[in-house]
Amino acid sequence: MKIDTKCLYEGYTPANGEPRAIPIVQSTTFKYESSDAMGALFDLEAEGYFYSRLANPTCDMVAKRITALEGGYAGMLTSSGQAANFFAVFNICEAGDHFIASSAIYGGTYNLFGTTFKKMGIECTFVDPEVTEEELQAAFRPNTKCVFGETITNPTVQIFDIEMFARVAHKNGVPLIMDNTFATPINCRPIEWGCDIVTHSTTKYIDGHASSIGGCIVDSGNFDWDAHAEKFPGLTTPDESYHGIIYTKKFGKAAYITKATSQLMRDFGCSQSPQSAYYLSLGLESLAVRMERHCKNALAVAKYLQGHDKVEWVKYADLEGDKYHEAAKKYCPNGTCGVIAFAIKGDRKDAVTFMDSLKLISVITHVADAKSCIEHPASHTHRQLTDEELLQAGVDPKLIRLSIGIENVDDLIADLEQALQNI
Repeated sequence: MKIDTKCLYEGYTPANGEPRAIPIVQSTTFKYESSDAMGALFDLEAEGYFYSRLANPTCDMVAKRITALEGGYAGMLTSSGQAANFFAVFNICEAGDHFIASSAIYGGTYNLFGTTFKKMGIECTFVDPEVTEEELQAAFRPNTKCVFGETITNPTVQIFDIEMFARVAHKNGVPLIMDNTFATPINCRPIEWGCDIVTHSTTKYIDGHASSIGGCIVDSGNFDWDAHAEKFPGLTTPDESYHGIIYTKKFGKAAYITKATSQLMRDFGCSQSPQSAYYLSLGLESLAVRMERHCKNALAVAKYLQGHDKVEWVKYADLEGDKYHEAAKKYCPNGTCGVIAFAIKGDRKDAVTFMDSLKLISVITHVADAKSCIEHPASHTHRQLTDEELLQAGVDPKLIRLSIGIENVDDLIADLEQALQNI
């Protein structure tokens, strides 16, 4: 099946007389005929469901669909994109470890890595996404366990050089983890470029309607944990909380996701609800169609802004002449996403006046859904960062993040025009 067909059919195949739509299994628990049957599940000796905090049929169906879209081996849903990124890194890091991350990432993830992980004894080194191979290599340490980046950075909309980062990560015996939220698997599949683990805030384009918060982790199954066993004891040595099982020996390519589910989800409980997973399944069905419209609209708006005398600069990789245009043609040949970064001429007061004058486009702390929205990262999503950290993350204090939806593009341009006239 082509990817837009997979959006409709992967993960669930109804049998004769079964519901065509993914069923919502709204149950916390599952019944078994014997104590031994349930005990086998607790020992990871049998497959099945016993408590929805760890796994649920509806969530698994949706995770399988996203995994198929990404070309991965195994996947799991989480309660949010933040939980997905937390699990993705913490699954292979522990106190005393180190990892590397792009500095141009979502502000909440930046704070998670730079502040919260530090409190847990895990140190993160942030590097410029435009770092050279030599500079990236210099950031590695003997205790480095992974590298993290965003396919299309939030909010600076830079295109990440997946191949280069994957090459250096693998040279050092660690996996590359990519947050693919903005591109979605419709416009970029990082695994095809050497990425090992993909994360999503499914709250954004995959859901597409601002109806449910969620996240997802997809493992390619390609990284050889046993080849670097000393780096990843959590996967390659006995887990005493499960009677000494060794994940790589018992579960093979499913080791990473099995550990994240049976250990981290068990202990942290960041599970997605079946109802939210169902909403997610509905969003997935139209994902390919929506992404095409998002990209078409965004390119038209970017060209409009680029030609406006009250706009200082526009960043959108699908624009010819954009710094990342060639990288976009390589990694996202069908379009990048619907998110544009731009700045108007003037000061912060002018930016506020412009945003408050919008009538159709909403000023909200959200991005990447069917309705257009706008925000000022320095005042909103990245508000917790210092000026120095903002600059390190490549966030110009003037930067405005505009997420273009699937409305009629003429209406969007008219709204922007009337708001710009108020400056």
